[in-house]
Amino acid sequence: MNAIKEVPVFKLYGETVNWSAPDLLHMESIAERSVLHDWHIHPHQHADLVQVLYVQHGHATLEIEGRELSFRQPALQVVPPLCVHGFRFAEDVNGFILSLALPLVEDSAQTMGTRLLTSPHCHLLEHDDHLFMTSLFERLWLDYQGREEGRDAMLASLVKVLLIWLHRRERETSGIRSSLDRGEEYVARFLELLEQHFREHWPIERYASQLKISTPHLNSLCRRLCHQSALQVVHQRLVLEAKRCLVYTSMTVSEVSDSLGFTEPAYFSRFFKRYTGVPPREFRLHGGRQGINESR
Repeated sequence: MNAIKEVPVFKLYGETVNWSAPDLLHMESIAERSVLHDWHIHPHQHADLVQVLYVQHGHATLEIEGRELSFRQPALQVVPPLCVHGFRFAEDVNGFILSLALPLVEDSAQTMGTRLLTSPHCHLLEHDDHLFMTSLFERLWLDYQGREEGRDAMLASLVKVLLIWLHRRERETSGIRSSLDRGEEYVARFLELLEQHFREHWPIERYASQLKISTPHLNSLCRRLCHQSALQVVHQRLVLEAKRCLVYTSMTVSEVSDSLGFTEPAYFSRFFKRYTGVPPREFRLHGGRQGINESR
C-alpha cells in the first residue's frame, strides 16, 4: 500500500480546493468532465467523498486499487473514500458521476443502522435494473440542475433510494474488495466520530483517545491519507455545515454560530472568513456560488 502515498487526493477530478458549494452532493455527466482529460481520468483518491459512477451505455475501463475491469453493458461502480481509482472511457459513453459528501452517506447509514459503501463494488445491470437506474439518475439530474421548492429534500430522498439499492446488492454479491490498511481504518473511524461530534468541538486529543491511538499518530495518518491535519479536517466539516445553514435556512449568523458550538458570533465569522475568503453574510448574499474563493 506504500504506492498510495504518491496518489493525488482530489475533492473532485483534478480539483484540490475545498468543496465550494453547500450541497452535499455533486453530479455531472461522464462526458462533461472526461472530455477535458482526453477521456482518461488518471488514478487518484478522495479523502472524504463517495462516488457512484453510472455507465448508461458505451465502453468503460475502470482501474480500482490496481485492478482493471472493462465492460460494455450498463453498470454502477461504487468508489469509497481513500480508494485509488481511475477511469478510461470511449467517446460514445453516456452516463453520470455522482459524488456524495460523507455526511450525506453517514446520515443514511445511521437511519439504516449499518455502514454503507465502505468497499468498491461494480454492479453490472440487467434490463430491469438498467431501466430503474436510468429513471433514478435522470430524476436526480433534473433536480440537481433545478431550484424547485423542496430540491434539497428531494435529492436526499433520491440518494437514499440509491444507497438502499446498493446496500441490498452488496449483500448479495461479492465485488472488488478494498484492501484497507490499518491506517485507513483509523481515518475512516475518525471521520465517523467527526460526523457525530463536530458540533461539540472535541479537541483532536479526544478523537485520538477514542481511537486508542496517539494524537501525533492521528495527525500523521490524516496528513498521509487526506493531505491535511486532523484539525483541518474538523474545520472543513464545520465550514461545510455553516455553508448549508447559510444557504438553505433562515437562521441568523448568530444562530448558525450557536448551532455549530461557537461561543461568540464574532469568532465564528472570523473562522468562516478564514476558510472561505468572505464573511458569512456575504456568502449568504451570493447564495454560496458567486464570488467565493476558497482557501487552499
